[in-house]
Amino acid sequence: QVQLVESGGGLVQAGGSLRLSCAASGRTFSIRDMGWFRQAPGKEREFVAVINWSGGSTKYATNSVKDRFTISRDNAKNTVYLQMNSLKPEDTAVYYCAAEVDSGYLSRVGHEYDCWGQGTQVTVSS
Repeated sequence: QVQLVESGGGLVQAGGSLRLSCAASGRTFSIRDMGWFRQAPGKEREFVAVINWSGGSTKYATNSVKDRFTISRDNAKNTVYLQMNSLKPEDTAVYYCAAEVDSGYLSRVGHEYDCWGQGTQVTVSS
């Protein structure tokens, strides 16, 4: 089992930046991909970005976050990051990191992930 703990959320003004972190522990050797998802009040959870744990390939949600968010990882620290720039009020959500331990094909589908963090709140004021 992999345990995930997110941090770095908070309140920021529109146009500002935040960097989220997700520290993994436990059976980290089994991780294939690490993804970020978010869920706004009254909305379904949506995919944000994913990174392959070994090779570093990435995939982003089209339109909503592309060119503003960057996912990266530090394997030595077992940590994945989400750098969020030019934040907008519509980015307000609880952000979750998730680990996929089976296939590593950069899935955008939440139910294909095996382990989830508790989430961190990001609020962007206008």
